[in-house]
Amino acid sequence: MADGRVTTGIKGFDEMLGGGFLPGSLVLVRGAPGTGKTSLALQFLIHGATACDEPGLLISFEEFPNSFYRDAESLGWDLRAIEESGRLHLMFTSPEVFLASLESPDSRLNHLIREAGIQRLVLDSVSHFDRLTSDPQELRHLYTSVANGLRRERVTAVLLGEESRSMYSRAFKGGISFIVDAIVMLRYVEIESAMQRAITVLKMRGSNHAKEIRRYEIRPGGIQVLDVFAGRAGLLSGSPHRIV
Repeated sequence: MADGRVTTGIKGFDEMLGGGFLPGSLVLVRGAPGTGKTSLALQFLIHGATACDEPGLLISFEEFPNSFYRDAESLGWDLRAIEESGRLHLMFTSPEVFLASLESPDSRLNHLIREAGIQRLVLDSVSHFDRLTSDPQELRHLYTSVANGLRRERVTAVLLGEESRSMYSRAFKGGISFIVDAIVMLRYVEIESAMQRAITVLKMRGSNHAKEIRRYEIRPGGIQVLDVFAGRAGLLSGSPHRIV
């Protein structure tokens, strides 16, 4: 943590955030498959575990350990070794079990958070809660339960969310945008017949943040945030064009 901020280890991104996330905040990272949500989450956890002495926990509803080990290895990180050191923990469960665990002080989840001193948490992904109910009010209740449970444990949490029209429409009806403290969007954009990646911070409660849309690449060593998309409009709408 630097100057009261929870740094991600992604230099250009931390600059966009005004130094990093606010401690104890809930951050929604939205993006289509392949945009690098998992890479960002792993970098956030690994940086905390290895550079900041902040133990982390990755909770997944879908992926299995080998998938994360492989993804981390492709970026030059030995996730298994960090896990074996006790600075990073992986948990694989279901949305239903996770919700029940948050509400039980004696659950394995809450015991781990307290015993291991977890300060950073990643949930992969919040989109799975959308499948538990078709009622917007009930969905909002689920999101609120998740938020309240994580805030009670005082962790800085990154919630990954799939960016598809149907999924985000459901999440919006459930009010997740109003429940989280910050929203980060990762997106593919087509520039002159080439696909590029764009990142922007849509919201950051309690703090100023950069408003621009910047390029980023996923390379060995992790995500690198680059320059601003200059002279372009319509990047987030999916129809980028030059500003005349």
